[in-house]
Amino acid sequence: MQNPAAAPAAGPLAGIRVLELGQLIAAPFATKILAEFGAEVIKVEAPKEGDPLRKWRKMHEGTSLWWYLQSRNKKSIAVNLKSADGLDLVKDLARSADVVVENFRPGGLEKLGLGWDVLSGLNPNLVMVRISGYGQTGPYRDRPGFGAIGESMGGIRFTTGSPDSPPARVGVSIGDTLASLHGVIGALMALLHVKTGAGAGQVVDVSLVESVFNVMESLVPEYDLLGEVRTRTGGALPGITPSNTYPSQDGGFVVIAGNSDPIFRRLMTVIGRPDLAEDPALRGNDGRSAVSGMLDGVIADWTRSRSVEEALAALDAADVPAGRIYSVADIVTDPHYAARDMILEAELPGGTRVKMPGIVPKLSATPGAVRWQGPALGAHTDSVLTDLGRDAETIERLRREGAIG
Repeated sequence: MQNPAAAPAAGPLAGIRVLELGQLIAAPFATKILAEFGAEVIKVEAPKEGDPLRKWRKMHEGTSLWWYLQSRNKKSIAVNLKSADGLDLVKDLARSADVVVENFRPGGLEKLGLGWDVLSGLNPNLVMVRISGYGQTGPYRDRPGFGAIGESMGGIRFTTGSPDSPPARVGVSIGDTLASLHGVIGALMALLHVKTGAGAGQVVDVSLVESVFNVMESLVPEYDLLGEVRTRTGGALPGITPSNTYPSQDGGFVVIAGNSDPIFRRLMTVIGRPDLAEDPALRGNDGRSAVSGMLDGVIADWTRSRSVEEALAALDAADVPAGRIYSVADIVTDPHYAARDMILEAELPGGTRVKMPGIVPKLSATPGAVRWQGPALGAHTDSVLTDLGRDAETIERLRREGAIG
């Protein structure tokens, strides 16, 4: 496992300053990615409480393990946004920032006096990424929108789960993270526009609903032209055959993707059905999809007669894409994850060692790096304010008056 302390300190975003005005998942996950690739991310938190994520899920000595991951490489400053002096500090940071990322409800920053009109007036080259439930415009803009609502309204919940069960959710906050990824893409495109001299800064308007909707493939044209309402299909991939999850003799499951024409023929051959491999009606995906139930049954009959290991060995030898369904216990002991530096060793306060996920994507010349884990609340307040030109006496006064923590 890679030692993050030995990783390079710079990255492709070195020299880019990002101001994070967000909490929980969507905005902070976006800035985590930017920080991993070298951006200086200054996270503004409320004094005393900080980001609620600090107390979410499993804890280590009173701090969330999720926090240490989500906030690595970030600088934390504790600023009271209800204080005039605190707002002035944020405005000063925005003057020197390249990007602001926020996930307030639309209008929230405007109520504080930190809206786009104010911040872009201070810094015309500023890029502002705004992540919200429904976007900055439209009849639903003022509704509260968490990731679960984005997943529901974006279409993914309706297609997730078994046909005979209610719509299910993915076991992680997929709506938030999809919005984060769209926010990062938008930020980089807008930054390129600025840095190449093509124009000034702009707003990147990211909706959780639209971020989910954007990955829903051909959902809309299938409905519009054919009246097809895609729904839940369990482990199968609708209209792409065969691609499903199949039971094994030892109580496990094997995921098999045999849906390209040559792979299908190899799959049928290895399971002892060369007749199906050579059937002209099954040469193309459309013909196979018409009899998907039959094909799934044939494949399941074969997998039920073998252990997971036996099935995977035979499929691998036949060059058929297949795999087991990994738990986290499988992931952290897998040699491929280790070889790709996807499991990193980290140190928490007090010296406790812990495994953390690695960095995605892999850049050959300017890779991302972990420089430190999520910091204590306000750990960088004094140093960031000193960089802004505040002297020790001013910083002490601001703390005494409650503008900073």
